[in-house]
Amino acid sequence: MSETAERKGTHMYDVAVIGYGPVGMVTAALLGQAGHDVIVLERYPTLYNLPRAAIFDDETMRTFDRLGLSGTLLPTLHVQRNYEWRNSAGELLIEHDFAAVGGQGWAEWYMMYQPYLEDALDRLVRGLGNVEIRMDSKVTAFHDAPHGVDVQVEGADAVVSARYVVACDGGNSFTRDRLAVGQDDYGFSEPWMVCDFRLKEDGGADIPKARQVCDPRQPISIISLGPEHHRFSFMLDSAESFPVEREPDRVWARVAAYVDRSQADLIRVATYTFRSLVAEHWRRGRILLAGDAAHQMPPFLGQGMCSGIRDAQNIAFKLDAVLRGADDALLDTYQSEREPHVRAIIAKGIELGRVQTVRDPVAAAERDARLIAQREANGRPEKMRFPGLGPGLRDASPQAGHLMPQGRVESHGTEGLFDAVLGRGFVLLVDGREGASLDASTTAEATRLGVGVHHLTDRRLTTEGFTDVGGVYGRWFDESGTTAVLWRPDFYILGTVASLTDVPALLKTLATAVEPTQAPAIVGERIRP
Repeated sequence: MSETAERKGTHMYDVAVIGYGPVGMVTAALLGQAGHDVIVLERYPTLYNLPRAAIFDDETMRTFDRLGLSGTLLPTLHVQRNYEWRNSAGELLIEHDFAAVGGQGWAEWYMMYQPYLEDALDRLVRGLGNVEIRMDSKVTAFHDAPHGVDVQVEGADAVVSARYVVACDGGNSFTRDRLAVGQDDYGFSEPWMVCDFRLKEDGGADIPKARQVCDPRQPISIISLGPEHHRFSFMLDSAESFPVEREPDRVWARVAAYVDRSQADLIRVATYTFRSLVAEHWRRGRILLAGDAAHQMPPFLGQGMCSGIRDAQNIAFKLDAVLRGADDALLDTYQSEREPHVRAIIAKGIELGRVQTVRDPVAAAERDARLIAQREANGRPEKMRFPGLGPGLRDASPQAGHLMPQGRVESHGTEGLFDAVLGRGFVLLVDGREGASLDASTTAEATRLGVGVHHLTDRRLTTEGFTDVGGVYGRWFDESGTTAVLWRPDFYILGTVASLTDVPALLKTLATAVEPTQAPAIVGERIRP
């Protein structure tokens, strides 16, 4: 316990999470489920209760399933199979295709109403006895302490003391500003008016579920927010025009070609400036930035919230190791891994955004002709592909840093997705279809490190291990030419080996990063005054 905490009788938490949006909620839930003592500090007195994000992907759904929320969420979601970009004449320019079951075992694109997601996450977090939530708690300062960080809260007599702080406090992050962290601005900044509607039961509205209207006179984004809600977004000529354009009659006139007052209720009109920013530093000593506090991106790929939840996954399993005694230099791999991934998504989002927002009619006609020709030449819809992680907790194998797919498996009479049947965390998977298996000493070392060991087997050869119901893992081993793969709690591959004799070296890579050190120490930059 720090001297300040002792003096004021303050409890020492393992982690203080600042901000209680989806990224802060997931961070608190992951750390709470790992057994750590967490406090959440949220500046507002209640949940935001209005939609902001609209979309998440199969990787994010895999995280929600890890938290135990997939069953609760599914009835509130819409699974979207395509994403259209059409010109003012209705001609198809770009089409992205999404699978009903993607590489992570879930649909590749879900449309959601964010308040439903936040309600589910809030119930989960409040059900964890080791997570404390303090609403109406505005953070005003940070101070170094011998064993962590003292966080000053407005109007509070006592500070909140924690070993680490994860700041999920949004694009206008107080934490980032207080730490004097600069931002790299890509220069893509546009004002849009966002209009959300609640669809009336049996209203008969037939609205495109996921469409970008590339009309130089008025670029429009149309997105489903799940079964009961819909969003229209309109690019504005300037932010100053918003007070006039937000008037309900003007909004209804804008959407008249798609929906009328008998079919829906207008529930929200807001203005957003789409930005493209990356914080220069995602860590200052024992304080880490996550979500919009670390990066902001245009919405054209639907990856803003997803990127923040990837941050939460990356931070959570590394903080878990550090709180159990690992060298906190492990936390330096957070930015080195996540930043290249985020920057690639921002660059692609800007590329698509510039396609969407061409305002010159001649340039728009040239764009249309080029994109139609490209689409006809390809002959099939495009697939969205995201890069792997940057350097960090991974080996040099080609597969390292990429997501490990998830398929359906059967083990001892139970069938389902791998995570549900065989567990989560660090996983070592061995291709045992030809009878190969780890020796006892290597298995014992993996177990000591908390790694779950599983063998993909051929039912004809053995009743041990598990069988590959959909063939996902067999195909992956055949295509990768590997014999064993070790993946992390965030589902990214730490490393692979071609021979089982190399598994001990793979485990050593993990052990070096996560095993307790003799004398854990605070490292990194000090908090700025």
